[in-house]
Amino acid sequence: MNERKTNLNKIRAFVDKMPSLSTTVGKVLEICSRPDTSPNDLNKVISLDPVLTGQVLKLINSAYYSLLNKVTSLTRAIVMLGLNTVKNLALSTAAIRCVGQINKSKALPIKDFWAHSIGVGVMAKLLAAERGLQLAEQGEYFVAGLLHDLGKIPFGDEYIDVLARARNMQEPLIRMETQYLEINHEEVGQLIAATWKLNPVITDAICHHHTPKQAAPEHQGLVATVALADFYICLFDIGYAGNRYPDEEQLVTLLELCGLEWSAVVSLSEIVDAEIRKAEIFLQI
Repeated sequence: MNERKTNLNKIRAFVDKMPSLSTTVGKVLEICSRPDTSPNDLNKVISLDPVLTGQVLKLINSAYYSLLNKVTSLTRAIVMLGLNTVKNLALSTAAIRCVGQINKSKALPIKDFWAHSIGVGVMAKLLAAERGLQLAEQGEYFVAGLLHDLGKIPFGDEYIDVLARARNMQEPLIRMETQYLEINHEEVGQLIAATWKLNPVITDAICHHHTPKQAAPEHQGLVATVALADFYICLFDIGYAGNRYPDEEQLVTLLELCGLEWSAVVSLSEIVDAEIRKAEIFLQI
């Protein structure tokens, strides 16, 4: 119990020092949650933030969209991108920027960590499309996948040993975390999600991507999809977040929760790489 308490106190101290999401991002999330929001409402908030304005204009004029004529109007960019895309861009890039500002453990190389995270986001979005979800909903799956492993960031150098044990014993990482640190990255993710005031569905993806049946019933489809995407990205070694040996016993449950066959998941392999490259443009990583 003392081991858990010591580790939890260290992690809480780390999370307390993490930069918070900007006020603008908070307002963007709040505005986009209203059913009657217009592009003009969003324009009023974003135009006060030069960084986010630049990101929105950079995105609409990037190779991701390949437009013939350059867009210089923020309102026009918001209309063309759609409220959900702008919201997802704001949250995703803010999270990446916040993580970039902190001193991290040497356990997880941050470039490989984001390569894994982007892979899971892309795969979750592709699986959402496979499940027949609308384009507007697919963006939430991408963000949930991108942020699912945030709870690994606050671990210190003691995590190096846990990662090595998971690799050498060919065990799921979360099992090794619980065994040797008495706290796991889902629990730590809960602290970050609360600090950043993330919405309930993204919070559930961060806190339950290894335990989707513990998520709220209305979120289980998304959480299981993120978990299935994570399983695939770990299995095929895209990026690195320490979990080389995902729990194969969970695969049947995940496929059932998503209503998918494994063959449908694997059939996406040809487009995953191209979509990851597009996502890296989207996030300007």
